[in-house]
Amino acid sequence: MRVGIFGGTFDPIHIGHLMAASEAHAMLAFDTTVVVPAAQHPLKNGSSATPEQRLDMVRLAVEGDERFEVSTVDIDRGEPTYTIDTVRDIEQAYPDAELFFVTGADSLATLDRWKDAQALRERVRFVGVTRAGHSLPEEIAGVTLVEVPHVRVSSTEVRARIARGMSVRYLVPHPVETYIREHHLYGGGTDG
Repeated sequence: MRVGIFGGTFDPIHIGHLMAASEAHAMLAFDTTVVVPAAQHPLKNGSSATPEQRLDMVRLAVEGDERFEVSTVDIDRGEPTYTIDTVRDIEQAYPDAELFFVTGADSLATLDRWKDAQALRERVRFVGVTRAGHSLPEEIAGVTLVEVPHVRVSSTEVRARIARGMSVRYLVPHPVETYIREHHLYGGGTDG
């Protein structure tokens, strides 16, 4: 079994995240992709959604798509976690699976500085996806690169648009947009 692990803060999850996960899933023939919202991000300010709200939005975003499942392992831990912690938890859920950790290719440029980097390399294969506005590293040993269609969207921009009262339609899935509006997240709502 081939299992992709796609983690992030997802504050909020947007179409760029979903396109990256979908493209990696298809290109590498994963049996499932486990989406793992982080418990908290130490650099986020007070405009962030709670971990539970981010989890709700991730669930809404992938609902009905049999390729994806949502894991609460990082949120259940309740504190900032490292990738190695997430991988160990997913290993327990899928003990005989070949694991792939999917993240932005730019993040993998610092892989050697990640906590327990060598243990990570032994446990998972890394998949780097390209993102709009970031250059693709020349070569990172042991990393599979997947190019995704360039869509210029970020969670920071989505939050800023909402705070300014601007629409985020087509930047986030419609159920996520509705959730944001109903819960008055990010300092505003959207008009659609």
